[in-house]
Amino acid sequence: MDTTGLRERAEAWRKADPDPETQAELANVLAKSDWAELADRFAQDLEFGTAGLRGVLGAGPNRMNRAVVRRTTAGLARYLKATVPDVTTRGVVVGRDARRLSRELAEDTAAVFVAEGIPAHVFPEPVPTPVTAFAVLHLNAAAAVMVTASHNPPEYNGYKVYWGNGAQIVPPQDVGIADAIAKVEPANEVPLLTPAEGRAKGLWRDLPEDVGHAYLRAILDLRLYRKGSDTLSIVYTAMHGVGGAWAALALKEAGFPRVTPVAEQQQPDGRFPTVRFPNPEEPGAMDLSLATAERVKADLVLANDPDADRLAVMARDASGKLRLLTGNEVGVLLGHYVLTQGTKRARPHVVTTIVSSTQLGEIARGLDAAYDEVLTGFKWIANRALERTAKEGTQFVFGYEEALGYTVGTATRDKDGVGAALVVADMAAWCEARGVTVLGYLEEIQRRFGLHVGAQRNVTLPGAAGAQTIRAIMQAFRASPPANIGGFPVTAVRDYQKGEGGLPPSNVVAFALEGGGRVTLRPSGTEPKIKYYFEHKETPAPGEPLPQARQRAEAKLAALIDAFLSLARDRGQPA
Repeated sequence: MDTTGLRERAEAWRKADPDPETQAELANVLAKSDWAELADRFAQDLEFGTAGLRGVLGAGPNRMNRAVVRRTTAGLARYLKATVPDVTTRGVVVGRDARRLSRELAEDTAAVFVAEGIPAHVFPEPVPTPVTAFAVLHLNAAAAVMVTASHNPPEYNGYKVYWGNGAQIVPPQDVGIADAIAKVEPANEVPLLTPAEGRAKGLWRDLPEDVGHAYLRAILDLRLYRKGSDTLSIVYTAMHGVGGAWAALALKEAGFPRVTPVAEQQQPDGRFPTVRFPNPEEPGAMDLSLATAERVKADLVLANDPDADRLAVMARDASGKLRLLTGNEVGVLLGHYVLTQGTKRARPHVVTTIVSSTQLGEIARGLDAAYDEVLTGFKWIANRALERTAKEGTQFVFGYEEALGYTVGTATRDKDGVGAALVVADMAAWCEARGVTVLGYLEEIQRRFGLHVGAQRNVTLPGAAGAQTIRAIMQAFRASPPANIGGFPVTAVRDYQKGEGGLPPSNVVAFALEGGGRVTLRPSGTEPKIKYYFEHKETPAPGEPLPQARQRAEAKLAALIDAFLSLARDRGQPA
């Protein structure tokens, strides 16, 4: 697009923008004739996919703003009316986190739905993402929108869509919604009703507190031990997000009186002032939690991300030092706990993803449970659970992905950081009653099912050249898969682009290794990166101290990583 066309498109957008702030922002960019900035904002529209929308706040179609959200909601509303016959009676849930502009975006969302004749069940205050997902099923709504950017930096916001089954949308719903959005009129022409007008018509329905109470009852029912602990000391952080009050109440009701919040991070604050990135996985994000835990001599640290759909866990090792567990370790602990201690009405079913550890599968086979691996993203976990229950009558009990996402049971059909925190505390109390620590319990599992260690490496390759390099890397490993990586023979190659294992085609390649290890590579769906996932399995010798076996496993994992990255370099690919 030349500069004349760029200016014309920007001027047209500015005139149709309903938000005076982004109007002024765009006028300033135009006044400076900042063509690079304008090109970035107008070269493409923010892409709507199965994760909805997510982007930097700002003016223009390639940013998150009120104009984009109004047009997106109009498209979603019209798609719903075309595909869900009873949407005008069931309505749509609208929730939001506490980020900048979340309130305005959620109100715009509800205003467009009610103007389209669709009832909007609106949370009047910020809520965790899993509460919005829960409300879809609780209210029998046709869909839901959650305004959140989860654990992204403060300049981001997003728009997440759930379907009437309580799970995030999957293809071809995303394509149908995107096509409907493309046909929507300019933002200032999208019909909407004010909250007062919507309430007068009985379409804007502010959700009462009893929906939140129902959610808390549902997650309290997930506990297996159910006795709490007067002695277990827990530190909890909301990471400046919306989980604080919910987790505090849930843990109190479950019988855990010794919960210390990280005071500096307990109240919602979309600026996230104490962390660079509000993601428990990022370096430094857990520093205040660790300091608080050492001060009060806590046994356990539980950390939600800002929209409370993820959970990080720290527990003390044999030396008394607090250690951050990986997502796979928490997944294995919860999976084993639920499978061995839970009540089974039918054959239990657990699900994880193709980039998570294979250990849950070994546990499931050892305990005669149904097991599935699906593509990355909780939408696939939820939908596979529904499919197998419908076809085989299995009882879905647990699902997880390595990026700190877990769900226990069927209270919600998305990852739930508050529910997971409650079940981890319940498990820790059960461990305490048995005279073992959480990490001691993990060692028991590892002695029976093997010691799995893993790591992830990301290679950033920006721009068009980077995108081409990522395509070349994937093609090279498809065309000429290695027979051996770091001394480990490759026993199987899985190219998920071909619909491996009955899964939808996805740009992922995995190499299964002799001994139970695995190397998986895939491009990021949201960033200019290629991601490598590594796993090694080590079997401890009888009576061998677990720390010794772990040290050996970590050394072999490091060698595997070095060998794979060296292989990539030898092929002339960046690594």
